[in-house]
Amino acid sequence: MKPAPFFRQLLAALGAVSLAYAAPTEYDILHQIPPERLLALYGDLPDEKGFTGSNHLMGTWIEAGTQRGSCRGVIAGVVTGDCARADLAWRGVEETFHHQRADGGFEASDRPNGKSAKPIGAAVETAYFFLQECGRMILVIRESPHEAHFRDRIAVLEPKLRRACAFILAGYDHIIADSSRAVNRIIIAAKAFGTCGVALHDDELTATSRRLIAHALTLRDAAGVFIENGGRDSSYNVVSILFGTVLGLHVPLPDFEAALPAAMEWQLSRIKPSGEIDVTGNTRTGIGKEASPFTGEVKDVNYGEAVQALTIYGKVYHDQRCLEAAERVFAFNKSRAPKKSNARKP
Repeated sequence: MKPAPFFRQLLAALGAVSLAYAAPTEYDILHQIPPERLLALYGDLPDEKGFTGSNHLMGTWIEAGTQRGSCRGVIAGVVTGDCARADLAWRGVEETFHHQRADGGFEASDRPNGKSAKPIGAAVETAYFFLQECGRMILVIRESPHEAHFRDRIAVLEPKLRRACAFILAGYDHIIADSSRAVNRIIIAAKAFGTCGVALHDDELTATSRRLIAHALTLRDAAGVFIENGGRDSSYNVVSILFGTVLGLHVPLPDFEAALPAAMEWQLSRIKPSGEIDVTGNTRTGIGKEASPFTGEVKDVNYGEAVQALTIYGKVYHDQRCLEAAERVFAFNKSRAPKKSNARKP
């Protein structure tokens, strides 16, 4: 694997001017992805109620985390220059904050499996699942030529975002206790604190992000693969790579960057020539051990996030192997039997 993370660290040591020149923004990275591919990966739009993901599938409000698709929809519109599409997706963001409670968390209803995000630990988790894309969305908008189009709406959002971040910050111990068996969630929480911290100019939030990343680095095996439920999982390892790589575009994380090549090396070894991701030996996905709390279906490899991870990592670190693997994985996933889509055409 190419030592690209160390090259970026060297550039950082040379000073801010050199880093700014050498390191593209996330908007720059996403703008390099062909629009049709970006829309395939990020193109979900809210339904008439403003719902995305499982809220859309269930036809009713369940919890906040599933609304993260609306934030990705805004990003897709912004990056492709389609502000009308981004405006449609923004309705999902607004709908989410319509369900914000006085304590900064979000209302929750029972999931189809009888559980819910009402208890404090689950309430914190569903909140940071939404916030990690909401903070990212704001940062990509600010990096784009379309910042003025959203400026007033972001200003309205900021105090609500602060309350939501205060809520998950107060739940930090729950994050550590509830998610350490699933390191991808630790990294997702770190992304929520980091991107929102940069968006809100809040040093405490970004410091918390770095604390969580330091903890995540202790949750790897001897070969550097991120541990899920006591072992390796070819879906969740790539999810950890994805969210950590995106966070690193906004918050400098040299130790995490240095750890990524080993995790990616194993991930590439799990991708077959056909683009199928090998699930042999997985501890969570693709082997019938876990089911979705919403649909009851067995958890499969998240092919969409695998393509995102391989593409963004490949472009950030100029790794052609990752970009070629992304093409194979995307083609394989597209060739599979079609599934119900959460996307609504504009």
